[in-house]
This record gives sequence, C-alpha cells and structure tokens, in this order.
Amino acid sequence: MKALIDADILIWHLRGERKAADYLCGLAEDPDIEMWTGAMQRAEVLFFMRPHEEEATMSLLSRIRTAAVDQIVIDEAGRLFRKWNSSHGIDPNDAILAATALTGGGQIHTLNQKHYPMKDVVVIKAW
Repeated sequence: MKALIDADILIWHLRGERKAADYLCGLAEDPDIEMWTGAMQRAEVLFFMRPHEEEATMSLLSRIRTAAVDQIVIDEAGRLFRKWNSSHGIDPNDAILAATALTGGGQIHTLNQKHYPMKDVVVIKAW
C-alpha cells in the first residue's frame, strides 16, 4: 500500500518531534507499505528547509519516493480545488496531494485531516 506522507509530518520529523520519527519508523518497518510524498509536499520541505537541516532533509527524502505531477493529476486537483476551496479553504498543494491519491492510489498520512474533506480520499491522522 502506498502511504502519501504530507509535508507536516516530514517537517515535524526534521524539527526533532519524536512522534514524527516514531510514526515514520513504523511506516518504514511495515513491509506492506511504500513510503511516498507528493511533489508539492517535497517542494514545501525543500523550500522551507533551514540551512543546518540540509543533510538530514536530503537523507530523509532519499528514503521516500516522490509522486510525479502530470496533466491527469493537475486536472483532478483543479476539480477538487474548485469544489472544496470555498467551503473548506483547501490550498492548491492539498488539492494536488488529494488528486495524487485519487489518480495513483494510496492513503494520505497527515496531521491536518481538515485539509482533505474529500470522501473518496483515504486520510489517516498520523498521531
């Protein structure tokens, strides 16, 4: 099963949150789980990386596959954004990750379940 890890979990791990480290270790130890993140979530991590975090960040990201963003994902993300932005305030990155899950399979692992109100998207609260 594909676990699409939201940027919040990755960032908390890099900032030293023990719960994030334990959560990611648990996913990594499960032989039935493939650890992935979305392209936009990888961008969030890299864009907001602190200078002293570069080595740890690149090490972490080297163990997690990144889902590509293509026309199919963007078209679906646009539909989701238009449907859910006004009522739930989802942002484009959330819409793209949700579209990634819908078009490529997988479950979103996040601390921000409210960012993913779509009924067809499986969302797991990390802790």
